[in-house]
This record gives sequence, structure tokens and C-alpha cells, in this order.
Amino acid sequence: MNATTANPAASAPAKNRRTLVGRVVSDRMQKTVVVRVDRRVQHPVVGKTITRSKKYHAHLEGLEAREGDMVEIAECRPISKTKSWTVTRVIARARAL
Repeated sequence: MNATTANPAASAPAKNRRTLVGRVVSDRMQKTVVVRVDRRVQHPVVGKTITRSKKYHAHLEGLEAREGDMVEIAECRPISKTKSWTVTRVIARARAL
């Protein structure tokens, strides 16, 4: 058996992970940010478009993301009780006042 067929998982690319884009609402924890992800849905009865949001705790290692930044988060293994997402990249910086 050669090295390429010995371990197919080692040569296979990473799984397609679920990714979301949201805005950082809190960066007060160490190595963790809270990201709010907004989505627009249509009300089932009225038909009006409304905005639903959900907050995710995301692990932040090596990147620099501040409150107000737009970031992309990806699903990962559970890191803690509430943290199962990691920040993959900073899309846009917040405007400085």
C-alpha cells in the first residue's frame, strides 16, 4: 500500500462547513466575540418582510475583530458550552467615530 491510499482522510479537503456573515456586537471576552446574524423572512400571515436575528459566540484566534466589524463565521467542533463557531475572516471594518 502506498502513502496516497493509506489514509484517504489526510489527503481529502476539509468538509464544506456552514458559514454565516454577521456584525460583531461584543468583543469584551478573551478570544471570543458575539456575532449577530440578521436574516430577512416573510411574515406567514401578513406577508410583510421582517428581520430576524440570532447571536452566536465565535472563537477569535489570531484575527483582530472589534465591535461593529462585519465578519464571516464558520461552524466548528464545540469549543465550550456556548461556542461552536470560529471567525474565519473580517469582511469590513467598523467606521471610527
